[in-house]
Amino acid sequence: MASVQTAAAASTGLFGSVGPAGSAWLRLCFAALVFVAVARPKVWALPRADLGWSIVLGGVTGAMTVLYVESIARIPLAMATALEFLGPLAVAVLRRTGRWGLVWPALALAGVLALTRPWQGGADLVGVLLALGAAFCWGAYILLTQRVGERLPGVHGLAISLPAAALATAVVGLPQALPGISAQVLWQAAALALLLPVLPFTLELLALRRLPSAVFGVLMCLEPAMAVLVGLVLLGQVPATVQLAGIVLVIVAGVGAGRTAKA
Repeated sequence: MASVQTAAAASTGLFGSVGPAGSAWLRLCFAALVFVAVARPKVWALPRADLGWSIVLGGVTGAMTVLYVESIARIPLAMATALEFLGPLAVAVLRRTGRWGLVWPALALAGVLALTRPWQGGADLVGVLLALGAAFCWGAYILLTQRVGERLPGVHGLAISLPAAALATAVVGLPQALPGISAQVLWQAAALALLLPVLPFTLELLALRRLPSAVFGVLMCLEPAMAVLVGLVLLGQVPATVQLAGIVLVIVAGVGAGRTAKA
């Protein structure tokens, strides 16, 4: 989580040169090269189902990455992350046991309203919608990563899904990035790719082999809090008191959903 949020904040420095989607695409390209070089997957020898799920994971990963960076280009990092966290929260809620599981979506909704403050009209609606799209993709990413991690050894799944993600996002990333590509931009993107997605995606894959998806979703509840800290320190983004309360509500909803979820 620390790696994801630090890289997300640092990526904003590339937006002026290659755009949000362009920066995401470049990171995915470098990450794909790293995983292919490490794993050297024998794609032709894989069962068709395993290859198919890995490619689907790549498409979801690419969409999640681009939607998230496009959202943080429009709304504060902590707000975007809290909204995106609704994806893991939904995974935990869908696996709930008992009626108490229905309380947590309502609590999360209250948190979202406190974060976006629609009564003030200050939040960028496009940024909010992009973050919610990333949330949907993050929920699917958790389920797909668990499935692929169970079927393929090591990081072979990532060695297939990341190239697929880079190809899928080229349609939006390449046009943004091409006019601003330079040696400096490429070095920065390569370094950021190690922070996101190489390190966190590897750790998430290993974690999801050992943890139920609902438990993983609960642990991810710390992500909005990490985003507040990183946004404050690196970007100088100071959330309002009501927005901090909204982040707390989303985190509490995540913890509660996980405690009522099936293993």
